[in-house]
Amino acid sequence: MIELNNIIKKYEINKNNTLTALDGINLSIKEGELVVLKGASGSGKSTILSLIAALSKPTSGEVVVDDKRVSKLPENFASDFRRDNIGFIFQKYNLINTLSVKDNVLLPLVPMNLHVDVLEDKLKRVLEMFHIKHKEDAIVKNLSGGEQQRVAIARANINDPKIILADEPTANLDEKLSFSFIEILKELKRRGKTVIVATHDPLFFNLDIVDKVVEIHQGVIS
Repeated sequence: MIELNNIIKKYEINKNNTLTALDGINLSIKEGELVVLKGASGSGKSTILSLIAALSKPTSGEVVVDDKRVSKLPENFASDFRRDNIGFIFQKYNLINTLSVKDNVLLPLVPMNLHVDVLEDKLKRVLEMFHIKHKEDAIVKNLSGGEQQRVAIARANINDPKIILADEPTANLDEKLSFSFIEILKELKRRGKTVIVATHDPLFFNLDIVDKVVEIHQGVIS
């Protein structure tokens, strides 16, 4: 389903210096797998997520998702690809604190101009799935950290994407909430989602729901 082939990613620091974030990455992820990208901050984990989501392009090599060379997509097509296929779960949730739960969850669908009945059906589905329906009209800034994460996960799933990308999802959570997040991962896997978690949290490294752990060190798979 997802193939990274001979990926090199470099960033220009200044006229005379470049930083190699990824150096010859080859990675294959099957549909429905839960894969953990393990590594310290700066190892290249988030860069891999960015490439899979077509948020950035490799310096060389190619990224293929469902037989589509997403690393070659023009930005307007890359945006459509993300909308239709990718759900993001961020470390800091990236919610709009002054809006309601409902408004935050529906934000990814705004450009699609869907009928209100369709929006309500999608909203009800994800709020019930992630047990946050009772907070539908609450303002996000008044929610607990665990509730905010459930809102963020509901938003990531509002368009029923095939792929969920989670970047350091437990970095701001205590142990209890981290285990709660793992229960959500189990549900996503049960529903057939392909889930990729970038983390240095050891809690993820020996879970029975994880299909494989990929260790990355200084841009290279160890």
